[in-house]
Amino acid sequence: MRPLAAPATVLLLSAALLTACSSDSDGDGGGSAREPAIGTVPRMLSTAGLSFPLDGYATTEDQRRKLEQAQSRVTGDCMKRFGFDYELPRSPAPISRPGDSRRYGLTDPTIAARYGYVPNRGAQPPAKPSVQALDPSGELALNGPDGYKGPQPMSLEEAEVKDSGKTLNGQKVPIGGCIREGYLTIYAPKKGAVDSMFVTNVRMDAYTRSREDSRVVAAVKAWSACMAEKGYKVDEPVSPQNDLGLDSNTFGGPKAIAAAEQDVACKEKANLVGIWYTVESAYQKRSIEQNAETLNQAKTELNDRLKLAATLAG
Repeated sequence: MRPLAAPATVLLLSAALLTACSSDSDGDGGGSAREPAIGTVPRMLSTAGLSFPLDGYATTEDQRRKLEQAQSRVTGDCMKRFGFDYELPRSPAPISRPGDSRRYGLTDPTIAARYGYVPNRGAQPPAKPSVQALDPSGELALNGPDGYKGPQPMSLEEAEVKDSGKTLNGQKVPIGGCIREGYLTIYAPKKGAVDSMFVTNVRMDAYTRSREDSRVVAAVKAWSACMAEKGYKVDEPVSPQNDLGLDSNTFGGPKAIAAAEQDVACKEKANLVGIWYTVESAYQKRSIEQNAETLNQAKTELNDRLKLAATLAG
């Protein structure tokens, strides 16, 4: 029996297709011409409630839940065609950490003093979704045939005309099974749909580029030098635990708390959050300019998906 390797939301995503952002942009007047201008940099430490230019194109957690429910409904209806009563496992809700976003590492002095580097402030991790057992016929219906060598359909339109070469209960098994049928129905019903991970990948690209930006690099060096003055040799502000010699058993110990407090103090001294946030926002703005047409299409398709999800919810 082939196990389901990941929660539904991860399992059903197609390979992400991201158009690389062009390196050409307005210069900042002092750094590389590849680095966007940033204007005035605010002094800030808290990362709670930060908003970014690409937020308006991204899927919210509530929207993601609604789409996942719709995807599960379509997949379940597909399984019923083959005689199976099956419901996809739901991915767990993310743990909320109000006031403690760690996009740029630990930044809350109160949390640092109380918890050190304990992730999620000591909260229990979410339970893994249970996976419903299926016999070989059920696995075939859910995942499609083993050993299929042809290309996976990238839209529901393609899936409807392609043949997996397998039937079950007198019906053609979709390529990729009911899982892919559910995914394509919600995320790619028509040829030419924007990849569902496009916005996420654009955001990740902006974050990666911002980390490599000379202004952020300088801020990280200032933070690192501040830490060195207190005896801490660290170079990675987001996850310094390894450099500090900590492990999961000592993230909340006295050594960790002392380092965490200094970590936050040095981030404030170097204005690391203010600089990084401003630079990342600039990269996001540039990405919006360079990918405006695709991003607008992605937003329109998201709204269409949400309307479809509402109809499926009854």
